[in-house]
Amino acid sequence: MDPHAPGPRSEAVLRRYAAALDARDWHDLAGCLAPDFTSLLVHTGERFDALGHVALTRDYPGAWRVTLEDVVTDGVRAAGRARVTDGASTFHVALFATVGGDALVELVEVWTESEQPPPDRST
Repeated sequence: MDPHAPGPRSEAVLRRYAAALDARDWHDLAGCLAPDFTSLLVHTGERFDALGHVALTRDYPGAWRVTLEDVVTDGVRAAGRARVTDGASTFHVALFATVGGDALVELVEVWTESEQPPPDRST
């Protein structure tokens, strides 16, 4: 993979980020974030810098797992769809990332809890 190719590089960075989350590798997670990194959790309105983002994920309770299920890239932007579960609860997360070099510069996350469809709607 060409390290200067924007599309594949942004996908690689987002995949590395998700793998670090799943492995609970806080050192590698921090390495995925640029010094001027910012994140936004749309569902709560919270914003974090790199240190705050790592602390939030590191200190979040539970033995959860992260699976990045899909990634789409366009230049330095990448969008991903992930599943986060601790065995009892499952969440689905849309990730919108901006990559600079080998690191995330900006990350926007949209979370929703997994639910069953209403009984009057077929799946």
